[in-house]
Amino acid sequence: MALLTGLWTPAAAAAHGPRSGGRTGSAWLPYWGDIDAAYRDALRHAAQLHTVSPFWYETSSDTTVKGHTGAGRRDIIDGLHDAGIDVVPTVTETLGAAKMAALMHDPERRRDHIDTLLDLVESRSYDGLDLDYEAMALSGDREDRDRVRTGYNALVKELCARLHERDKQCVVTVLARVRGSGQAFDYERLGRYADRFRIMGYDLHWSGGDAGPLSARDWYDEFLRYATDTVPRHKIEVAFPGYGWDWIRGVTGHAAHVTWKEAEALREREDADYHFDEVSGTPHFTYREDGEEHEVWYQDGRGVRAQLPLLRKYGVRGTGLWALGFEDPDFWSALRDG
Repeated sequence: MALLTGLWTPAAAAAHGPRSGGRTGSAWLPYWGDIDAAYRDALRHAAQLHTVSPFWYETSSDTTVKGHTGAGRRDIIDGLHDAGIDVVPTVTETLGAAKMAALMHDPERRRDHIDTLLDLVESRSYDGLDLDYEAMALSGDREDRDRVRTGYNALVKELCARLHERDKQCVVTVLARVRGSGQAFDYERLGRYADRFRIMGYDLHWSGGDAGPLSARDWYDEFLRYATDTVPRHKIEVAFPGYGWDWIRGVTGHAAHVTWKEAEALREREDADYHFDEVSGTPHFTYREDGEEHEVWYQDGRGVRAQLPLLRKYGVRGTGLWALGFEDPDFWSALRDG
């Protein structure tokens, strides 16, 4: 049981990392929309992908993990494996800060929860598990989030140790810790336990707020400075957005989600001019509909080329994509060229 000490060396971590050496990218596979097209997207870019994380599972109690539509499809799992891509499904949570903190601070409930997650991993030929527990980080008060932070450390430490005993990967996905965001995540501890540490490099501006870029170069610079001071660089992945938001000017909280493909189709349909914000490194445009002014910000290959040097500045090679089937096809050449 030495693994439970959390003394996980880079060499040991590499033993549980992706098998597909030389590939630096991972991507999420959505469970909605054209799932088969997203799957084919992964196969087309297998030479760049070491891991695909199907966004298939959601937990709502200590021992309940629900599969979304299509979860566990063996044809997708087998096809990705045949292409040399590891399959590490994502689990989200819906309990929120207070309930998750109570669960994680109770040793028996925490063990039950981990047992449930391990049963999931063993239910298919999965290569590990990705925990994307966001609701607990975006709800509650400061005291709740403090308890979430310490409780999540305990959960991830035990889960990773037990995954490693099964030669499975342990991946965590976190919010960018900068400008008051992401305080529920203890980067140093989580980065010690997990094999890979995915940072969501998007939603700087989001559907519930004011219009603006989803990601920005100065924002990347800030969170990468902190991340690389606390987490081993070889574990870090920064996920780029393949989507955007369509805001109605003067209205907050009602932005519509658009993939890159939808954004470009909308721009062409509305005959709107393409603008590129050099400061943030993101495209945007405006149009009018039913007498209202719309402002759309999204990401494309040009933007990835503008932001990728920030990762390289901090020695981070790992990249991610939210999500397959959403992105500009030029995204892949931008990563390859960078």
